Amino acid sequence: MDLLNLPMSDVQIPLAHRLRPSTLDEVQGQLDCTEPTGWFAQSIREGRAISCVFWGPPGVGKTTLAKIMAEHADIPFAQLSAVSAGKKEVQDIVAQAKQTGRTYLLFLDEIHRFNKAQQDVLLPYLEDGTLILVGATTENPSFTLNNALLSRCRVIVLKSLSMDAVQVILQRGLTTLQQQFDGFAITPDALVWLAGAADGDARYALNALEAIFDADNNKAWDLEGVQQQWQRKQAKYDRDGDSHYDLISALHKSIRSSDADAAVYWLARMLEGGEEPLYLARRLIRMATEDIGLADPKALTLALDAQRMFEILGSPEGEQGLFEVVIYLALAPKSNATYMAEKAARRLAKITQHLDVPSHLKNAPTKLMKQIGHGDGYQYAHNEADAVVSQKHFPDAMDEAVLFEPVQRGFEKTLAERKAWLQARRDEKRGSNR
Repeated sequence: MDLLNLPMSDVQIPLAHRLRPSTLDEVQGQLDCTEPTGWFAQSIREGRAISCVFWGPPGVGKTTLAKIMAEHADIPFAQLSAVSAGKKEVQDIVAQAKQTGRTYLLFLDEIHRFNKAQQDVLLPYLEDGTLILVGATTENPSFTLNNALLSRCRVIVLKSLSMDAVQVILQRGLTTLQQQFDGFAITPDALVWLAGAADGDARYALNALEAIFDADNNKAWDLEGVQQQWQRKQAKYDRDGDSHYDLISALHKSIRSSDADAAVYWLARMLEGGEEPLYLARRLIRMATEDIGLADPKALTLALDAQRMFEILGSPEGEQGLFEVVIYLALAPKSNATYMAEKAARRLAKITQHLDVPSHLKNAPTKLMKQIGHGDGYQYAHNEADAVVSQKHFPDAMDEAVLFEPVQRGFEKTLAERKAWLQARRDEKRGSNR
């Protein structure tokens, strides 16, 4: 069968899209927007489009309300996702608007993913009427959007849908599916359970209903059957929850184990899940020092460069630097010698805080300090042909400690040889001074 030549009515369009409300009367669960006496409903009746930001969880009607606004205002609707779009895509829409001489309603999903520079690009087009901006975000706009942009947009808070609202939406979906196959049915208690399991997300509820329909569209599904078929709702990405820590752990351990392909995968998982790229950039800087260290000193520089690149470009272009540095870190020679040296030094410092700095290492900027012996006997390394001195650099009351033990990999192999040579020269000079 040639799917490309099928009539549009026969193409399988997701149920959630087929049931998208076209009027406020069909919208469930957002009374603040649909109440006839409210300002939003009044603006829709009057055919006015207003720049605003919808703030709320997934699947509660942000896209739907934006499309209803554009349709009733009779203006073109353009949709972008800040996850994948940038300045160029915005300017392409602006060019279309100017070419047609019409104001466009730009629906910008995940608007919080735009950085400050990208948000600033929108301002002149809101000012001159080229664009009406409707942003959608799951993040608090007070923290993620510029004051200049917020001052030009009205923030509308959308709540998770009640179980009753989801149930109404599911019943509408069930009726639609039964028009295709009248043998398909779901018992009332199973539909109630499905509404509760959707956790206030109408889109997910309809996708789950459609998955059950696809599994067997000629069956009367009871509660037990629905529960067995149910594909558990993917946990919302929680930056403070277990999923967050499990994913960053998987990324870190893949880099440590030099598996570049897995590392790229886990990075993509976190970005697609909504993780803040700058958080990932900071973690990569830490990985460069903890697991690579001086085995490849360039690793830290590249990690810092990736952070800077994102700060300049924002999403999505700036995220390319994160992928580049993840691959580099994964394939770089590994050493935790610097990390272990830090831990050992901190432990030693805690138990020797009371020990004084040796007199020859003390600062002596004044005549009095020199008179009481500060700096006496200090050996200036640059006066030696090999720049090696025999003096001790730890407190007098403790033995010299070996804290940094470089591995025989990468540049640290060279450092190990250098360290051994320096110790041999010190020992030699100390022996000759006895």
